[in-house]
Amino acid sequence: MELDFEKMGGLIPAIIQDNCTGKVLMLGFMNKEAYEKTLEIGKVTFFSRTKNRLWTKGEESGNFLNVCSITADCDKDTLLIKANPAGPVCHTGSDTCFDEKNEADFYFIRYLQEFIERRKVEMPDGSYTTSLFKKGVNRMAQKVGEEAVETVIEATNGTQDGFIYEASDLIYHLLVLLVSKGLRMEDLARELKKRHKE
Repeated sequence: MELDFEKMGGLIPAIIQDNCTGKVLMLGFMNKEAYEKTLEIGKVTFFSRTKNRLWTKGEESGNFLNVCSITADCDKDTLLIKANPAGPVCHTGSDTCFDEKNEADFYFIRYLQEFIERRKVEMPDGSYTTSLFKKGVNRMAQKVGEEAVETVIEATNGTQDGFIYEASDLIYHLLVLLVSKGLRMEDLARELKKRHKE
């Protein structure tokens, strides 16, 4: 990837985003050497302006930022790095440098969907998701129906924890069925958006 390090005197900003939650974790700066080291070792490495040297995030704390993807903006002078953090990101002990909780909230559904899509392509042995794909769309649809019934039973006669458990099973099996049909949750979101009235 061709990057413009000259615009800011040899540095470019790098926005770090949690790959699972979508939370912005921190902002740092990279020079060309820091960028190349990040690519080489798979851990986010910055150029520390205060220490005047390369600094791999987590080199002292062990709270590394493990790189999942790197994307440049349209001007090629800013990076968006999606990473899996190995612990709190901020030196204060906070999850993020913006003092936010880095919780796997609704964004995790997207991560899970992408995981299921990889399962469909790779089809690893011993995976429950693989076994569902191998059984075909009829069995996948049947599982969605079974989980829907179990969710209704827990909602009407069960516990709150039981309801959450069964509803989670329902969402998971629905995701598998959607992926098998070449669809995503975003397709459902678009349909719901069309129907929505303020």
